Amino acid sequence: MDYEETFRELLATADIKVNGNRPWDMKVHNPGVYQRIQAEGSLGLGESYMDGWWDCDRLDIFFTKVIEADLEKTVKGSWVYLKGAAIARIRNLQSKKRAFQVGEKHYDAGNELYSLMLDPRMTYSCAYWKGLKETPENLAKAQEQKLDLVCKKLGLKKGMRVLDIGCGWGSFMRYAAENYGVNVVGYTVSKEQVELGQKLSKGFPVEFRLEDYRAATKTGEKFDRIASLGMFEHVGHKNYREYMGVADACLKLEGLFLLHTIGDISSKPTVEPWINKYIFPNGDPPSVKQIGEAAEGIFDIEDFHSFGRYYDPTCMAWYHNVAGNWDEIKEIRGPDAKPKYNDRFYRMWTYWLQMSAGSFRSRGKLWQVVLSKGRKEDYQCVR
Repeated sequence: MDYEETFRELLATADIKVNGNRPWDMKVHNPGVYQRIQAEGSLGLGESYMDGWWDCDRLDIFFTKVIEADLEKTVKGSWVYLKGAAIARIRNLQSKKRAFQVGEKHYDAGNELYSLMLDPRMTYSCAYWKGLKETPENLAKAQEQKLDLVCKKLGLKKGMRVLDIGCGWGSFMRYAAENYGVNVVGYTVSKEQVELGQKLSKGFPVEFRLEDYRAATKTGEKFDRIASLGMFEHVGHKNYREYMGVADACLKLEGLFLLHTIGDISSKPTVEPWINKYIFPNGDPPSVKQIGEAAEGIFDIEDFHSFGRYYDPTCMAWYHNVAGNWDEIKEIRGPDAKPKYNDRFYRMWTYWLQMSAGSFRSRGKLWQVVLSKGRKEDYQCVR
C-alpha cells in the first residue's frame, strides 16, 4: 500500500498539501509518518508531531480545515480510537477511584506553567469576548466579562453562600466574593490548585476543599447558588445523573445552578486517544440530550446559552502566552533540579492548544446552562 499517496490525497480534500509552502500545509520530516498515522489514527498524528516527524506553521488552521472536511471520520476508524470508544461505553472511567487522575495528569502540571499561560486571575475556562477585539492582549478583560456574566446569571447578592464545583485556582470564588459580597466553598481534585489558590485567596471569604465533587453531600450544607465552570467534561456519562443529584442535595429550594461545559453533538461516549493519553484522561463532554436527561425531574432549565466560538480566541491567547513565555517556562526546575518542561512538552502543548482552537473555530460547542428547582419567580436571562 502506498501510504504517502493515500495520505496526500486525503489531505488534498481539505486543501492541505504535504510539504507545501502555505502556513497550514504539513511539512514532513520522517516518511514513516504516513504508515504511523494509518495504523494509529489521531494518536499517531499527535505523537508523530510531538516526536518532530512533521511540522505545520499554523496548526489551528490545519485542524480547522481537517474538521470542516470531516477528515476526523477517517481518523476515528483506527483501531486505537474504536478501542477507546468501546472501553468508554463499558467502564465507568470517571469513578470515585479514578476521580483524581485528571487533576494529577493535567491540573497538577505546574502552577508556574499556568501562571505564565493564563490571565492574572488564573481563569481556566472559555472567556467571554463579546464586544472585545479577540486578541491575546484582551484575555484578562474577556475572562473578567465571563466571571461577571456568571455572577449576573446567578443573581448573586451580598451574604449568599455559593458552591463552586471544580473551582480551579479560585478565580470565580475571588471575583464573586470581591464584587458581590458572597461567601464561596470550592471543590477541586488538584493539589497544585489548592496550594496556589489558597495563597491567592488570602483575605477573601472563600474555602478550598481537595475532594471529589461527590463529597459535597457529606456535610449536609445548603447553598444559595452553585457554579460549575469547565468541570462537567470530567464527570462522565455514567455519572451525569449522580452529579445532578449532588447539586440538587446542595442547593436551596429557590436557588440557581449554572453549568458551564464543553459539549458534544453526539450522545455516544467517545474517547479521543491523543487527548485522553496526554491532556485530559477520561474526558467525556456531554451532549444536549445527556444534560437534559440527567437534569430531568430534578431541575428546570431556565436558560441555555451557546458561545463555543469564543473558545477559539481563548485557546489562541493561551498559546500566545506559552509561546511568548517559553524561554522562562523551559527554565523552571522540578524538585530534582532538572527542567520540568522540555521541547517535546512544548510541542505537545502547542499541538493541544492550536488543535483546540481549530476545533472550536469550526464547530466546537460550549454551553452555559442555568438550572433551578421550585423557583416561583420568572428567570431573567442575561447576555
